[in-house]
Amino acid sequence: MIRKTDFLLEGDRRGVLLVHGLTGTPLEMRLLAKGLNNAGFTVHGMQLAGHCGSVEDLLATGWRDWYASVEAAADRLLERVDHLFVGGLSMGALLSLKLAAERPQQVAGVGVYGATFRYDGWSIPWTARLSFLLPLVRKLGIGRGRVFEEQHPFGLRDERLRAQVEAAMRSGDSTVAGLLGNPWHSLADLYQLSTHVRRLLPRVTAPCLVAHASEDDVASVRNAQLVLRGVGGSSELLLLKDSYHMITIDRERRTLIERSARFFDGIAAGGAVLRAAA
Repeated sequence: MIRKTDFLLEGDRRGVLLVHGLTGTPLEMRLLAKGLNNAGFTVHGMQLAGHCGSVEDLLATGWRDWYASVEAAADRLLERVDHLFVGGLSMGALLSLKLAAERPQQVAGVGVYGATFRYDGWSIPWTARLSFLLPLVRKLGIGRGRVFEEQHPFGLRDERLRAQVEAAMRSGDSTVAGLLGNPWHSLADLYQLSTHVRRLLPRVTAPCLVAHASEDDVASVRNAQLVLRGVGGSSELLLLKDSYHMITIDRERRTLIERSARFFDGIAAGGAVLRAAA
């Protein structure tokens, strides 16, 4: 199913599937997509199920629906390319790692951007740091209408861009910058996904570029270290020192683009992993 904010940038037979984060939008992957496309890649920025609509739209879905939409997008892209790479931001990084674990013969490499297994960054209030308890809260039928509102600095060190994103969030148009708040029950799903993906990490044999802001306001570097220690294949760390959580659009996005393109290109040039036969 093609969704309203999906985009496809045509390039060569090397494909990159980009996955946004919880309550986010494909637009947060657009600058990265354009940079990779300029390097020759075919890039598909997908919209996760339940996103870019209302809070109720999101609450009608869970992590299995989000992952199913990633699989469907990967299948569509595989019809066009010989090498499939996947890159995800925040929760999208977890979904990307799951795809690599489940489809080792198809996923050639992974861009793990600001992986968020747990909200433990410096801007997260102590009440939100207890959000790992939300699966229990949801099981008790509590808090369906409650949200954790996004906190300053909204994942962005670039002040001009931060003002634009905050205004877009407050405008009510979730297709531009996503929802302003994270519903409790959706966060409960994120933590269930987090537990699930942590168990799958040893099955991730595709090379991983693990990019993370050293001063990530949402998810500390411990999240990146978890990936580096846990994956079954090779990995390398890109630590960004002049960005916050939204590294795909923040001050060092050009560095992220260049390193990602070089990383994926190196794998494709070596022919390490080709698309599995249908």
